[in-house]
Amino acid sequence: MEKVAGWYPAWHVALLYWTWLFLFTFGFTGAEITCRSCHSQVKPQHQHPQQGLLMHLRTDRGEKEQRRFPGEKGGERGQGAGMDAEDAGLQAPFDPTLSGAKISGWETRTLTREPEKVAGERRPGEAAAPAGDHRRRGRGSGRRRRGRSPRGTAGPGGAAGREPGGSGAARFGLEELRLGSTTFALTGDSAHNQAMVHWSGHNSSVILILTKLYDYNLGSITESSLWRSTDYGTTYEKLNDKVGLKTILSYLYVCPTNKRKIMLLTDPEVESSLLISSDEGATYQKYRLNFCIHSLLFHPKQEDWILAYSQDQKLFSSVEFGRRWLLLHEGVAPNRFYWSMMGSGREPDLVHLEAKTVDGHAQYITCRMQNCSEATRSKPFPGYIDHNSLIVQDDYVFVQLTSGGRPHYYVSYRRNAFTQMKLPKYSLPKDMHVISTDESQVFAAVQEWNQNDTYNLYISDTQGVYFTLALENVKSSQGLEGNVMIDLYEVAGIKGMFLANKKIDNQVKTFITYNKGRDWNLLQAPDTDLRGNPVHCLLPYCSLHLHLKVSENPYTSGNIASRDTAPSIIVASGNIGTELSDDDISMFVSADAGNTWRQIFEEEHSVLYLDQGGVLVAIKHTSLPIRHLWLSFDEGKSWSKYSFTSLPLFVDGVLGEPGEETLIMTVFGHFSHRSEWQLVKIDYKSIFDRRCAEEDYRPWQLHSQGEACIMGAKRIYRKRKSEKKCMQGKYAGAMTSEPCVCTEADFDCDYGYERHSNGQCLPAFWYNPSSLSKDCSVGQSYLNSTGYRKVVSNNCTDGVREQYTAKPQQCPGKAPHGLRIITTDGKLTAEQGHNVTFLVQLEEGDLQRSLIQVDFGDGIAVSYANLSSTEDGIKHIYQNVGIFRVTVLVENSLGSDNAVLYLHVTCPLEHVHLSLPFVTTKNKEVNATAVLWPSQVGTLTYVWWFGNNTEPLITLEGSITFTFSVEGMNTITVQVSAGNIILQDTKTIAVYEQFQSLRLSFSPNLDDYNPDIPEWRRDISRVVKRALVEATGISSNHILVAVLPGLPTSAELFILPYQDAPAENKRKTENLEQISETLVQKLKQNFVHFDLKPGVRILVHAAHLTAAPLVDPTPSHSGSAMLMLLSVVFVGLAVFVIYKFKRKIPGLNIYAQMQNEKDQEMISPVSQRESIPNVPQSELMSPEQLVDEKLDVQPIEQPQATVQNPRKGNATKVVWTEDFQKACGSPRGFKPRPGAEVFPQLLSLRAQKKSLPM
Repeated sequence: MEKVAGWYPAWHVALLYWTWLFLFTFGFTGAEITCRSCHSQVKPQHQHPQQGLLMHLRTDRGEKEQRRFPGEKGGERGQGAGMDAEDAGLQAPFDPTLSGAKISGWETRTLTREPEKVAGERRPGEAAAPAGDHRRRGRGSGRRRRGRSPRGTAGPGGAAGREPGGSGAARFGLEELRLGSTTFALTGDSAHNQAMVHWSGHNSSVILILTKLYDYNLGSITESSLWRSTDYGTTYEKLNDKVGLKTILSYLYVCPTNKRKIMLLTDPEVESSLLISSDEGATYQKYRLNFCIHSLLFHPKQEDWILAYSQDQKLFSSVEFGRRWLLLHEGVAPNRFYWSMMGSGREPDLVHLEAKTVDGHAQYITCRMQNCSEATRSKPFPGYIDHNSLIVQDDYVFVQLTSGGRPHYYVSYRRNAFTQMKLPKYSLPKDMHVISTDESQVFAAVQEWNQNDTYNLYISDTQGVYFTLALENVKSSQGLEGNVMIDLYEVAGIKGMFLANKKIDNQVKTFITYNKGRDWNLLQAPDTDLRGNPVHCLLPYCSLHLHLKVSENPYTSGNIASRDTAPSIIVASGNIGTELSDDDISMFVSADAGNTWRQIFEEEHSVLYLDQGGVLVAIKHTSLPIRHLWLSFDEGKSWSKYSFTSLPLFVDGVLGEPGEETLIMTVFGHFSHRSEWQLVKIDYKSIFDRRCAEEDYRPWQLHSQGEACIMGAKRIYRKRKSEKKCMQGKYAGAMTSEPCVCTEADFDCDYGYERHSNGQCLPAFWYNPSSLSKDCSVGQSYLNSTGYRKVVSNNCTDGVREQYTAKPQQCPGKAPHGLRIITTDGKLTAEQGHNVTFLVQLEEGDLQRSLIQVDFGDGIAVSYANLSSTEDGIKHIYQNVGIFRVTVLVENSLGSDNAVLYLHVTCPLEHVHLSLPFVTTKNKEVNATAVLWPSQVGTLTYVWWFGNNTEPLITLEGSITFTFSVEGMNTITVQVSAGNIILQDTKTIAVYEQFQSLRLSFSPNLDDYNPDIPEWRRDISRVVKRALVEATGISSNHILVAVLPGLPTSAELFILPYQDAPAENKRKTENLEQISETLVQKLKQNFVHFDLKPGVRILVHAAHLTAAPLVDPTPSHSGSAMLMLLSVVFVGLAVFVIYKFKRKIPGLNIYAQMQNEKDQEMISPVSQRESIPNVPQSELMSPEQLVDEKLDVQPIEQPQATVQNPRKGNATKVVWTEDFQKACGSPRGFKPRPGAEVFPQLLSLRAQKKSLPM
């Protein structure tokens, strides 16, 4: 049978349909362009790539990029503030992988691609879209809205051929026009998903593009290509061979003051190098780096000066455009380093930075870029500041210092002394961000104590010190990294004009001001919609609301735009209604500086300014491929449709030609996921046939709802007539500016005053208008406020100016009132031996003619003739610790006032040692003492922990008495709190019902090797114990040896009962006696010895044996007790005779050490710890010691001796205080060993009884 090949239309149509659908939905790759801008060194917000995102490119040069203000702690506009960032203005989201390095002083754009979504595919957490819907791109809000496509040739949502006019409707062209364009493909870069673009501008035709392949799995760049065009983007040359075929580039930098100087940074994971070009990227030289660059800061004027911040927080400087680097400082806070940018231009090489000190504090430092040694550094702010709080912006320096749980903000104007910023008394700010410092005035957003998601706007005087309220409850939001974004927008080209979104009763409304926040009004909605239908919207119930939120990346296209070269034109997205909404968003334009608005699109578009605003270019936000754009030559009244490519293109971003005559634009995109980067160059010059002449323009006067005086002047601008289609060229600014007569509207309320419903500024309840200036004195004058102050930069003259301006007034004599004395840091503590600076403050009084007397409370007082001599503070040094009553008296001929301050002077606590016996008897009081070094510290708190008790005992005394009712090992811990310092020591004490002790002595040659330190005594105790065990065979559990401090060397041997023996006392006594006899016998036979070192043998001898308990259990006094008392008296007399006649009784040992230290040196066999400091003898007293059993605790100032009964078997000891030595002299022949530890404390009989059982 013969087979015939035929045509099956249905099958082929289906195949073609599914093939086309697969290519355009499954395989296409979207792209995202992000940028790196000189406008901020604030870290860009990380944002994941968004497919099909259409970006704006800034088309103006030398203009300030308008954006919603970021509140990244201080809200600084960035390190490049005050300089022109004139690179090509590509605006797009910043990819998280690109945040490794940031720069200031120039602007370069970055582009990123990612795979396109498959049809019907949803991202995680994304609901399925209904048919016909598409995802709105580029705003990061994730909201959905139905796509409305233009029908026929009527344009996007509008009726064909509708004329503008009173209806406010925009009209759209009926025919599709073609723009002249060329397309160039970056061959070989189809896999690259990121690009950075730089267009030199200023009559330069050079464009540089760095494309990269970023591997999201590896987290690194694996490929890169460098392209260069010299014909405005018509063709490109690949420069990989000039920079090195194996070199992987990560970033592209351009000098802001010389666009011919280019800097490329290699990927630090491969190599750390710089490639530098001085001919706009034609040739490069490579330089190795010994650090990894994190961010760069170019100097605003010197093209070769650069600051580089490394990844390990070091700051480097270069005066040779990166060819050589010098380390300036280590431990610098991220993004907290600045060039000196004062308007006068003095000290151009001065660098401001915030650095971390060794102890972890933050400090404001200035130094020269080529010499930042310790000797040349300056610290303009006295003391430490809060971390990441330094801001240097224009003529102002801001720092923050938190004390008492509240942040305090300080400002320095033109590098003068810092002054605390004055907000209304009860604003109680918990957060502040500097919004703007333009025109010698500070605009700040303050979050007060009762606010959570809103901020209040405050505006300052010229000095930046006194702030008044401009607008309450401005909406704020938080970025991905926690940075605060304030819904405030400064309109470009018109001084003093702002837009803000204010929260009122949980509704967000858009307000506008033309006089820097003095007056705010709602926006009037358009009269008609896009189709010409009337809009019924009456103020104040209904108005126009605009989205002022820009992308979280400060370099990304926002949803509102204005330009300095087009001062009357504002384009924004928003809605009409009672409040701002994320639904039903349209595009609106104002051609008269916000007075009236016109709806231009029902869907969000990106709108670019060309030819100084003479041409508006609109490109739709969509994830679908497009080939058309819209142009308007009459400020948005009418729009014409143009095609810029023959094939639909997924648009990733748009780059406008830098400079004043922006007429060339490059569109970045791709046809499919397999295609290369497509660069479409569009030249708009072909749509103009001539340049504009004088007759093509008309005058336009700036006004606010008919009021022509804006900021005290009438300004008339020149606009091109809407019917003229000519090229404007350079922008000339305002044609004329004429000052207005001053009215009440030109004045705001002064500090301390509030505007009431009748418009008057009256004193706030907390403000005393009669308070005089600090420097006011009889014979001088001060400025007496009228309650008003002129808005800064307002140019009005005459009128009510004289009436509302503060007037000089003679200072009246007043008695001192409101006197205060404080320390500079606000603390009530000071350190011994260090300077304390007191500040004397007076609310009222004749300061220059008042006598000031200050008594520091330590016997020293000073007097001053007037308060001005104390402006820098009154310094004093306290030589002793304690609580001092500081009093100050101010008096003049009219009266007096006084103030008191109680200052705690302390000494840093260095060591704590817990002194207590190592062995005690059950149910017997034990005394524990915390020995401190230094002994005089100041006010202390003691926290005692006994055994396993969970509740501590808190005392103000360093000694405590306690008893143990159960035998065994117990731990005692003491914590000593001195200011913010807490130290502790822990000891273990053995508790038994009965035990015996034996005094040991050693061969005299041991004294030659005794350094008298705790560590040596512990080691000798361990060696002696081992020698006893080896000589006698007695278990080590029954032996405890403690070498005592002082010379001659001696030790205490404790004989402990069996732990498993029966409970009968008789059995325990027999065991102890048996062990004691064995030990004494071996000691007498010289069987106990040890080798200290080769050739040095030490013999151990027995002295006295003592039994426990110490206290007689019978309550009555027996004859033996009386005999003991007589013996004590006899021993006392014997001691006196011995030292009086300088005789020495054989067999009586005198120890130059106190009893409580002897106790603390007794070594326990179970984990005994000691922390006695090694105190030089020169720093302490030199007491001799004898022991007394009958004396009580006496004050340290009284001479005291403590004697123990020698008949009990203990050596006799005496303790002398320092005062006693001064009065009576030290015993002759007493020479403490150098380095011996001596503590000037006294122990009472009560304490000694508990320290050494007998």
